[in-house]
Amino acid sequence: MELGVGTIHEGKVTGITKFGAFVSLPEGKTGLVHISEIAHTYVSDIHQHLTEGQEVRVKIINIDPSGRINLSIKKTSAPPPPQPAAAAVRQPAPISDNFEERLSKFLQESKSIIASSKLYSEKKSRRRPR
Repeated sequence: MELGVGTIHEGKVTGITKFGAFVSLPEGKTGLVHISEIAHTYVSDIHQHLTEGQEVRVKIINIDPSGRINLSIKKTSAPPPPQPAAAAVRQPAPISDNFEERLSKFLQESKSIIASSKLYSEKKSRRRPR
């Protein structure tokens, strides 16, 4: 089978570095799977996804003029469906229908913020000799 851009091959991981993994290909060639091309998710440690000697499917994504072969594992499969993010979204606090209650709460919070900023500025001004 010819090694060309866009073709998919079976290979064996022959080495792992902090930036990617080297994979042996047919015809005695070797290519590099960059860390960003290993999985559809963020990869901080390649060893959590690959081990030396592991058989992997790779897609050739580039062959540069010097003959270096760039590979991708994640492009050999479809990305996983997105997970619902509803649990991660913070629900807003219920809003009171009573305008007076909301106004009162706003005034209390404003007074508290103003008082703490005045206290901070007073402490700061005391530290400086005049």
